[in-house]
Amino acid sequence: MQVAAPVAINPSQSRKVVVVNHPLVATKLSVLRAKTTAPEEFRRNLNEISLLLAVEAAQSWQTERIEVETPLTSCAGARLAQSVALVPILRAGLGMSEAIFQLMPQASVGHIGLYREKKTLRPVNYYTRLPAHIDRDHVLLLDPMLATGFSACEAVNVLKQHGVTRIQFLCIIGCDAGVEQLHRDHPEVEIITAAIDPILNDHGYIVPGLGDAGDRYFGTE
Repeated sequence: MQVAAPVAINPSQSRKVVVVNHPLVATKLSVLRAKTTAPEEFRRNLNEISLLLAVEAAQSWQTERIEVETPLTSCAGARLAQSVALVPILRAGLGMSEAIFQLMPQASVGHIGLYREKKTLRPVNYYTRLPAHIDRDHVLLLDPMLATGFSACEAVNVLKQHGVTRIQFLCIIGCDAGVEQLHRDHPEVEIITAAIDPILNDHGYIVPGLGDAGDRYFGTE
């Protein structure tokens, strides 16, 4: 199979897809892609990219004005107007949530467990545990890879069944097919990613991609 080069979608081409064009993201993504990268280095770089994606996602969030007392006087400050929940898709999404939780320790955390049936590539839901009042939260749905898009769509379905209306999907690498599938089913969900690769192979893996993110993160290849 001939492998095409990665493509970068211009954010202006789709207001619901943001490809973070940043030197640090590009550098760390190259480390993740390299097959020689050891698990500990893979984990560190995935965590750091996740933080940068979260910062990008938060640019559109609303804040409320507060008063802050400094050691010298009072001044205007800000706090988030909306509570935030992090929802990783198990298990690969855990690495992203652990990193972002350090940035947003006030966030609540839920989990959605999905595995991909090998023949159909369709997701099977085996676990859901969400915060009691997640319908009030702005949700960051987390999964390193957006391949076929079926798992992401199922996770969004689960969130909507629990009353969630504000969702951003963060991934390290997406694929054209996955982006199209997610926006076909859930056009309002914004995708924040470090890269969009062009194709999937016969096993549903993104090409060139980075392999199985969960196996590489947890050292279970």
